[in-house]
Parts: sequence; structure tokens; C-alpha cells
Amino acid sequence: MKKLFLVLAAATLSFGAAYAQDANEAPAQDVAVEQVVEAEAAEVAEVEELAGEPMHFALMKKFLEGGWGWMLPVLVCLVLGLAIAIERILYLTFAQINTKKFIAEVENLLNTQGIEAAKEYCRNTRGPIASIYYQGLMRYDQGLEAVEKAVVSYGSVQQGQMESGLSWISLFIALSPSLGFMGTVVGMIQAFDDIQAQATISPAVVAGGIKVALLTTMMGLISAVILQVFFNYILSKIEGEVVKMEDTSITLVDMLTAYSKR
Repeated sequence: MKKLFLVLAAATLSFGAAYAQDANEAPAQDVAVEQVVEAEAAEVAEVEELAGEPMHFALMKKFLEGGWGWMLPVLVCLVLGLAIAIERILYLTFAQINTKKFIAEVENLLNTQGIEAAKEYCRNTRGPIASIYYQGLMRYDQGLEAVEKAVVSYGSVQQGQMESGLSWISLFIALSPSLGFMGTVVGMIQAFDDIQAQATISPAVVAGGIKVALLTTMMGLISAVILQVFFNYILSKIEGEVVKMEDTSITLVDMLTAYSKR
């Protein structure tokens, strides 16, 4: 009877110890599960918050999270590139004229009032086409060959003026992603330095460093894409204006040839 009692007592004590151990482990497991759930909920909330925000506000928020060290040079490249691009667009827009009306008026003045009246009209008209016509009319007394040379030479000058500043935009297009990549490399090095200092791989430390590093690359690529769109748009406007300059230059030579035969 005593042996049976001792066996029951030992079984009861072992069951109580096991239950106590499970009771101690359960809160720890519950805390870990709660932490995972809270982290997932925070990520979902952040995604939903960004999805509901305007694009420019979300980008500004990510810009501030990336830090000023590498974000500021990228921002400077974007602002300077946009300033030059807007200036070029305004210059090319104001330089455009109604070429058919302009040519008709020059031809009419040549036939009715002569070279001087046509020169005065060209001098008072804006744009590269009017400037080319003025330079050609200025050299009419030197012969048609001199007119052709003046038109070709001054056409190159006008094209160079229209392309002024484009080299800076192309430089900022190349610099923006390069600075972003450099910031990424520096951020990754900083993340590994933090891991080495703590002698352990902490997800929080690694994720924070990598996040900042990748944000610089994202902003650099966004800046380069925006500037590339403006750059190609400006090039297309310049190409169209150059084609008009070439066509109208041929028309000017034809007009002066007909005028000289009168």
C-alpha cells in the first residue's frame, strides 16, 4: 500500500512539474506570437497608409526616411536638371513662329519694297528662322553663294544655342542613379558594421540599414527617369525646329534667286 502511494505521489509531482513548465513556456510562446502578429499588422497598416496617400506625399516621406546625407545630392540634381529643362522648353516655345505666314510676308516685302524692308521685318521677328533670314539678306549684295554660306553657318549657330544646357541635363541624368547606388553601397556597409558591432544578426538592424540603402537607389532612379523624359522632349522639339530651319533656308535661297533675276 505504501509503495502504491509513493508511486502515485511521484506521478503527481512529475505531472505538476510538467504542467508548470508548460505554463511557463506558454506565455513566452504567446508573447512571440503576439510580436509577430503586431509586426505583420504594422506592415499592413503602413502599406495601407501609403496606398491612401498622394504619390508626392509618399515619396516625400520615403525621402525623409532615407536621410539627408545621400538624398540631398540627388534632390539637387533633380532640381537643377528641372530648372534647365524648363528654361529650354520656354526658350524653344517662344522661338516658334508661324513659318508659312513669315515666309509669305518676307516674299511679299521682297517683291513690293525690296531687300531693306525684308531685312527690317526679319530683324523685328523672334526665333532662329528669322535670324537666319536676316543673316542671309544681309549678305545678298555679296552674291547668292555668300548667302548660302551665311545661312548654313548661322543655322549651326542657332542649333547650338537651342542645345545649350542639354549637356548639364545629361550629366544630372547620369549622376542621379550613380549617387543613389553609392548611397546604397554605403548603407550596406553601415548595416554590416552594425552587425559586426552587435556580434549578432538582428533583423531590425539589417532591415533598417538595407531600407535606407535601397531608398537612395529608388530616389536616384526616379530623378533620372524624370529628367530623361524632359531631355527627350527637348530633343524632339529641337529636331523639329532644325527641320524647319533647313526647309525655310532652301526657300530663302530660292526667293533671292528669283529676286535677282528680276
